[in-house]
Amino acid sequence: MTCETPVIEFRKVTKIYGHGEAEVRAMAGVDLSVAPGEFVAIMGPSGSGKSTTMNIIGCLDSPTSGDYLFNGVHVGALDQDQRALLRRNYLGFVFQGFNLLARTSALDNVELPLIYKGVPAVERRKQALDALDKVGLKGREHHDPSELSGGQQQRVAIARALVGNPQIILADEPTGNLDTKRSQEIMELLDDLNIRDKITIVMVTHEKGMAKFAHRVIWMVDGQVERTGTPEEIFDHERHSA
Repeated sequence: MTCETPVIEFRKVTKIYGHGEAEVRAMAGVDLSVAPGEFVAIMGPSGSGKSTTMNIIGCLDSPTSGDYLFNGVHVGALDQDQRALLRRNYLGFVFQGFNLLARTSALDNVELPLIYKGVPAVERRKQALDALDKVGLKGREHHDPSELSGGQQQRVAIARALVGNPQIILADEPTGNLDTKRSQEIMELLDDLNIRDKITIVMVTHEKGMAKFAHRVIWMVDGQVERTGTPEEIFDHERHSA
């Protein structure tokens, strides 16, 4: 048993959008924690609060009430600039839609976060090349997105997330736009980064085959964590409840 401080911890987190009859309670008192080095999948039906949870973890949104702690620090006590620094220095984001700049090389796409961090050009180029090599794209540095397959574009996006040496990668439906073979390759890459580089990964997915790569599944329903367990435990429960 470990007493290690969770890298992510929610305490009774709620998120409410709108007012009166238009009020939507996207999160309704969520308690959850993620340990350093874990690979966690957040799952559940549409409207269960998965994306809202991910947005709060990524400091893209704030809770209506409750506490979000990052490495034991209350994120709610940070000002806007401090939250931006947290995102920039500790978090890497991977999205379903890749979000790459068109007509811009893979190398330049990966360098972008380092420009915001003020990394000098020579060092920036070296780190970006290393990140592309790490995701298996050595030799494709000067291809723009239109010259790359969907799987390769997602690898560029993962390299961009990696280049700042984040503590956590937040992956929102990272295989949603990929076929089965490319999805498997991307999940194997994320799994390798988790095991080899000890990067904590939090992934939103609706695909059971992808969630099986995670150590643990957090299953959400109606803005609450209904249960948590290994993928086998969660999916076995689903089968018996069907």
